[in-house]
Amino acid sequence: MSSSDPNKLISKADKLTRLSLTRWSADWKSATLLYEQAANGFRVSKDYEKAKLAFEKASKGQEMLASPWDAAKHMESAAALAKELRNWTEVIDFYRRASELYMQCDRPQPASGSLAKAARALEDALPDDAVQLYTDACVILEDDGKEQMAFDLYRAAASIYVKLEKFTDAATFLLRLGLAADKCNARNSQCKAYLSAIIVYLYAHDLKQAEKCYNDCSQIDAFLRSDQNRCASKLLSAYTEGDVEEIKRVAQSSTISNLDNVIIKLARKLPTGDVAELKEEAAKGEEEALDENDLT
Repeated sequence: MSSSDPNKLISKADKLTRLSLTRWSADWKSATLLYEQAANGFRVSKDYEKAKLAFEKASKGQEMLASPWDAAKHMESAAALAKELRNWTEVIDFYRRASELYMQCDRPQPASGSLAKAARALEDALPDDAVQLYTDACVILEDDGKEQMAFDLYRAAASIYVKLEKFTDAATFLLRLGLAADKCNARNSQCKAYLSAIIVYLYAHDLKQAEKCYNDCSQIDAFLRSDQNRCASKLLSAYTEGDVEEIKRVAQSSTISNLDNVIIKLARKLPTGDVAELKEEAAKGEEEALDENDLT
């Protein structure tokens, strides 16, 4: 067994951290170096389970040495190996721990990045957990006043919700993106987000909510004067008139072609359901509103 054998390195490191009659204090500095060497050795030989455990121990060692940054790095390495092993629970736990360690260093951006890495790893296996991780990653950036760095995270979460056919949740995330963009004066991203939310509602066959969303967003001057607003207005008018060909024509417009791919795909499938039925429901809703306002 050579001195570079990772199993031997782990054994030696473990002994350095255990107290005994002859060892009254743990030698974390020496042990951590050995854990790091062992972790890299196991990873090179593709023994991912042992490499993961070694990186966990190396992370613990760096914590004991009051170095949360290095501890976080090792925890991310353990998380990446857990991903290779498809151990999704550990992927979540390790990346969350890495995020906490980065926050101890007062480094919110890598803290958010750790959660985003976890979310991307889980998109297919555990989409609901992925959305929660994206949400938490966004919150960290929002709290740090770095909303612009969260734009892709909002889009990723909305995309997962679309795949899950949770269209109301998808639209809600797109509106959150719009709000974040407003804070950054990112007008183009803001207007795209609002148009995207309206398209999601239309795809979900919810004309009433699409119109409400349009009216609410049109209170914002930047959107009111935008190409995205004009596009949304044409779409909604076509729905109100029951004009299927006009809906399809607008859905092919360059304004929609500049949106995210997941939204373009939804738009190109419009209209979903019976447009005439939607037109009747919209008319009925207007009649009910008029009845409610009739004071005679």
